[in-house]
Amino acid sequence: MQYNKISQNIAAIRPHIPDSVTMICVSKFHPAEAIMEAYACGERDFGESRVQELLPKYEALPKDIRWHFIGHLQTNKVKQIVPFVHMIHSVDSVRLLDTINSEAEKIGRRVKVLLELHVAKEETKSGFTPDEFLSLNTKLSTLNYIDVCGIMGMATNTDDQTEWRRCFREIHSLASKLSTLNTKQISMGMSDDYLVAIEEGSTMVRIGSSIFGERQY
Repeated sequence: MQYNKISQNIAAIRPHIPDSVTMICVSKFHPAEAIMEAYACGERDFGESRVQELLPKYEALPKDIRWHFIGHLQTNKVKQIVPFVHMIHSVDSVRLLDTINSEAEKIGRRVKVLLELHVAKEETKSGFTPDEFLSLNTKLSTLNYIDVCGIMGMATNTDDQTEWRRCFREIHSLASKLSTLNTKQISMGMSDDYLVAIEEGSTMVRIGSSIFGERQY
């Protein structure tokens, strides 16, 4: 694949991203040279979804990159990324929270996480239900090595923008209801729906194919 269009794609997208919104370049399934093309454009926030893919990229690429883990994270893989990951977006269970806290304590590092919400009309998506999310206040107050910075969620996989807005509005509304959140980062919006997500209050968008092209599995 030719990566010379990456800089053009970023130049086309950037004017639509407000300064208050972090654009995460979702680089999963793309090689290091593609990431460096985006890096050369000034991008520093990159998203990966598999630990086995993230580790060699972390070792090979510049250390000022902020790596965001955005995929399902298995508890037995947590210790491999806790030393360097900038933020884990996809915390979807109390067990995972406990594991991250425990591994972070071992190395004396506080780890930034987002709680993943499940509001989409799809059973295949993971995350806390709204009721589960709202019951987490007491639990979060006991985690001394985790900074819960906000929430992450995805809209239903559909072309219906009305449904996208319903999902994003529910995610945004829930963010204000959990008193123990340290900040109010809201990670929602991807290549197809990020403009709608920003309108509905997203502070982080995860854009992959619109930057790098279709993934090479």
